[in-house]
Amino acid sequence: MKLIRKSYTLAVVFTAVVTVMLFSLNANATEDIQLKPIKVSEHVYYFHGAAGVASSANQGFMSNAGFVVTDDGVVVYDALATPVLGQAMITAIRSITKQPIKKVIVGHYHADHIYGLQAFKKIGAEIVGHENGKLYLSSDVAKQRLEQRKAELFPWVDDKTVVVAADKWLSFKDKKPIAFELGGIRFQIIDSSGAHSSEDILLFVENDKALFAGDIYFSGRIPFVGNADSRTWLQTLDHLLDVKPVVVIPGHGSASTNTIKDIQMTKTYLLYLREKMGAAVQDLQGFEEAYRQTDWSQFEKQPAFEQANRLNAFGTYILMEHESLEKH
Repeated sequence: MKLIRKSYTLAVVFTAVVTVMLFSLNANATEDIQLKPIKVSEHVYYFHGAAGVASSANQGFMSNAGFVVTDDGVVVYDALATPVLGQAMITAIRSITKQPIKKVIVGHYHADHIYGLQAFKKIGAEIVGHENGKLYLSSDVAKQRLEQRKAELFPWVDDKTVVVAADKWLSFKDKKPIAFELGGIRFQIIDSSGAHSSEDILLFVENDKALFAGDIYFSGRIPFVGNADSRTWLQTLDHLLDVKPVVVIPGHGSASTNTIKDIQMTKTYLLYLREKMGAAVQDLQGFEEAYRQTDWSQFEKQPAFEQANRLNAFGTYILMEHESLEKH
């Protein structure tokens, strides 16, 4: 009986110690993560995430987000991959301006861009997203991805992390941009849904000719395609420069003024995926064989190739099967 009591006591003490350690780790996480805003124009800044996939090593900071400072408040684009990163964004923004954070535009509802939203929600910022994002919030994919990130990114994503719905869901009539003005700065919210995701929206800052392009546009690395509709994506890229931006801030990679070159890199990769996987589907060749026989040498030295290329190829293979069935 004494042995049982002693074991129980030790278990209680161990649990208490672990709980205190985890609480301390969470409490200090915000202090450990400091974000440096990169200024790209008079009013526009962004945060540049690491290349690759979200991991404990990079604390989930592998995507971009940004903000625009006006005379009447701040407009934010995306919120990064953890609540801690969202709070670090707020701290960094306040180091630049004391203007209140008024709006957060959600480029799309993928995990590496949205878990920071709850930090902005807490300070009263209005969350704005494409109405198609409602489908993601109610999906099993959203629940599964959150559980996955809890395992991969603990303690930065944990049981207190939630997927935040938009306060305002945007509906685009005939895909026409939605314009608004704040503090003398003119904005356009551009509908690009159905390309990288079902709810893609871009943010164009007219005064600075700066475009937040989300994951429609990748700079200096392999894009994440997954189950995206690459046919629609390519059509979107053809019109990405219609607003004549001077600088484009991608969802991943460095801000670019050499936009034609960077767009061409993304287009070349998407077209190659479609060509090789489409040919395999037409020849009734299985995915594994098709992937092994494809020459990936022109892309394999690009950042994120190892993590993304196989998934991209498989998603494109499935897409090409669907497109093939549409023709018959």
